[in-house]
Amino acid sequence: MTTTERNKLNTLYRQWVPGAPLTSEDLAAQGISADLAVHYVRAGWLSRLARGVYCRPNDTLELHSSLPLLQRAIDGLHVGGKSALDWYGVRHYLSQQSVLNLYGWSAARLPSWFTERFPAEYHRKRLFDEPSADPIHAGPFEKRNGAPRVSAPERALLEVFSEVGVRQPLQEARELAESAYSLRADVLRDLLQHCSSVKTVRMCLQFGRELALPWAAKLDPTQLPTGSARAWVSRSVDGLLILKP
Repeated sequence: MTTTERNKLNTLYRQWVPGAPLTSEDLAAQGISADLAVHYVRAGWLSRLARGVYCRPNDTLELHSSLPLLQRAIDGLHVGGKSALDWYGVRHYLSQQSVLNLYGWSAARLPSWFTERFPAEYHRKRLFDEPSADPIHAGPFEKRNGAPRVSAPERALLEVFSEVGVRQPLQEARELAESAYSLRADVLRDLLQHCSSVKTVRMCLQFGRELALPWAAKLDPTQLPTGSARAWVSRSVDGLLILKP
């Protein structure tokens, strides 16, 4: 190895966050060309996860360090739904979170190097009127620098409601709503006003009223997109779901 190559590798290692993967573009920003990266891999100084994706040899990838790389590749990618609620400690006592729920705007497939280490499902969903580069009420977890983007609890609950009748059991959604009694009414109002799903809006209001949740009394249905005056009706494995305006 030449002195220049050694210096580049040492600089890379000093700046590399443990447990994080890097792309060819990241390496190029450090002055490491594609040919030099191949040389490092063959010499055992880099490990190749997939085409254009690398990690440090013998390093164990960390979920929170790996997600930001996916965010750069998939528009609007964020941890959402039940997974986001679980990260914030809102969960059904019988629920076991074994699969990570990720949401985004574009059609995409999670890379195998990621799903082999972190079982996950990707949902393409445009539930809110929002810019894909900056989803509303979804940001770095616990506002930490470099943390993965995650839905706020209010957004996460609405994402759960949106899946009812598709892949989300109604009873579990109701129990999660009951556990989310401390949601912020102003954040929930903002999300509901931008929500494109009448079912989701109505379910939120209906569960809030039925469970007498504190935030429900602070929401004015007349200021929210609840749709027409007719009931919203859907049949699923849970039976007939009727949501009144």
